[in-house]
Amino acid sequence: QLLTPFQYLLSGIYLTRYILYSRHELLLFEALQEGLEEEMERDLRVCVMGEDVGHYGGSYKVTKGLAKKFGDLRVLDTPIAENSFTGMGIGAAMTGLRPVVEGMNMGFLLLAFNQISNNCGMLHYTSGGQFTIPIVIRGPGGVGRQLGAEHSQRLESYFQSIPGIQMVACSTPYNAKGLMKAAIRSENPVILFEHVLLYNLKERIPDEDYICNLEEAEMVRPGEHVTILTYSRMRYHVMQAAKTLVNKGYDPEVIDIRSLKPFDLYTIGNSVKKTHRVLIVEECMRTGGIGASLIAAITKNFNDYLDAPIMCLSSQDVPTPYAGTLEEVTVVQPAQIVTAVEQLCQ
Repeated sequence: QLLTPFQYLLSGIYLTRYILYSRHELLLFEALQEGLEEEMERDLRVCVMGEDVGHYGGSYKVTKGLAKKFGDLRVLDTPIAENSFTGMGIGAAMTGLRPVVEGMNMGFLLLAFNQISNNCGMLHYTSGGQFTIPIVIRGPGGVGRQLGAEHSQRLESYFQSIPGIQMVACSTPYNAKGLMKAAIRSENPVILFEHVLLYNLKERIPDEDYICNLEEAEMVRPGEHVTILTYSRMRYHVMQAAKTLVNKGYDPEVIDIRSLKPFDLYTIGNSVKKTHRVLIVEECMRTGGIGASLIAAITKNFNDYLDAPIMCLSSQDVPTPYAGTLEEVTVVQPAQIVTAVEQLCQ
């Protein structure tokens, strides 16, 4: 039976809506897992290694089910020896594989700092371009709920100074999957920072294949009065504060910088030129943190557009206490963000 013109138009509308809005709901750790699984299916060179990544499925279940599907050689359980298996991953990347190394906890990767610094970031240069190092180093970090000082470290600034390495931080299921896939496809070594308290964050993401730009910030909320730069878990503290600020008559622009190295100075610069005020909110330490590098970059490139000094809210320069009330005090809270914006906009 032939469709009437109206039925034909209606069917096209429904098809378009299906294509545009076909989505499925995932937790953030499931989005990471889905991105990793899709890349392992797409490219036989992609492999995973780390502690408990195999049949246990990873400490936070990012690699759940992959060993059963792809076998023990592509999902390799390693001894508790971060320096060794990170070095093995770098060697595998040099020979043509695309390894994904899980650190279980970012604090443990301090034990592999020599491999990441002296080999991972430098071999492409020191070999005269003979080797590329397409490796992804990933794992959870940040202040959890009473995980103690050694398991609550924010190591972004430790790795930021290493030449030859890209760094990204995911904050939503959508960008977690997109950044994972983009990092695996990159020819550069990429460190993907995940936050231990965001793994159970839920969101609907597209069914179709997509990747996120590794060097692009995300405009979370357009605004006029002040630019708030943030990333990872602090994105949600900022958005909580934004609700209060809007009720008080302020219009903050919120940008999730996502790319910690290099910074997306195009997006950041356009925002600074519009608002003329900048607040940085981070969970990294104040001394030598990501915020300090952002301040330097903005001051160098956009100082003439600023109507007020840049403000930066960072974690306290202390080891993270175990006690919950003290732990909370060391990290930036929404009320502090509201106060900082009010001071900036006076």
